[in-house]
Amino acid sequence: MNPVHNRTVDIDGLNVFYREAGPADAPAILLLHGFPSSSHMFRDLIPLLSPHFRVVAPDLPGFGRTDLPGRDAFHYTFDALAGVIDRFTEKVGLTRFAMYVFDYGAPVGWRLAMKHPERIGAIISQNGNAYEEGLSAGWNPIQAYWRDPSAENRNALRAMLTPQTTVFQYTHGVADPSLVSPDGMALDDHYLARPGADEVQLDLFLDYASNVALYPAFHDYLRAHQPALLAVWGKNDPFFLPAGAQAFARDVPNADVRFFDTGHFALETHAGEIGAAIIEFLTK
Repeated sequence: MNPVHNRTVDIDGLNVFYREAGPADAPAILLLHGFPSSSHMFRDLIPLLSPHFRVVAPDLPGFGRTDLPGRDAFHYTFDALAGVIDRFTEKVGLTRFAMYVFDYGAPVGWRLAMKHPERIGAIISQNGNAYEEGLSAGWNPIQAYWRDPSAENRNALRAMLTPQTTVFQYTHGVADPSLVSPDGMALDDHYLARPGADEVQLDLFLDYASNVALYPAFHDYLRAHQPALLAVWGKNDPFFLPAGAQAFARDVPNADVRFFDTGHFALETHAGEIGAAIIEFLTK
């Protein structure tokens, strides 16, 4: 088994934590996590991929072990997150790579792909949405905040930052919740409980509207560049519906779309199956 290295790199004064494994000269995969998690979510996937690929998994700014600068020092938008990860890929020498995108990692990845299409060898989307039909009714409170960013609507979203909601995100749609380790949930709750982390997450809830506005431009990218695309989707996701996975084939007719009988955090129960699908897909 290849060792997993835990590293930190300075990106313009921001310490970005990342996990890396696999041969340095192997084809590279960038793993981008979602809300409210960190690169820890890839703990079971990285050992499966690292015999075949160079695997690099950073924590986004404000998440995990990457710095959590104050809102007066860092503007928490998806453009800003993508800017840091763009510089990160250059700093760690990712000149051509596949992207695995999940949840928040998807709009970060879409920005990278549109800015540097020549760098993206393939896209693996695991419940990483890019279509409005993929948004479930679970987004209604956040969409209300987009329409009216009042203090009342902002405060209404604080319930999404509680341990109860973390459990829901991890276990909803999972046939046997005993398969979901409590450690990932506990770690996410730890990071969410840091001073100021709640306001950061509420800022990102508001800015998520920019991702939906970006969808048409990303569809243009897909149609123009036809990247190799694999969608591996937990079909019982309460936030991102199967229709969002199926929609990829509208813009990339050769997209490989696969569903798994699990929820949002599909790697918690199906890391082996998803890892095998990625290896098969990327080694064709």
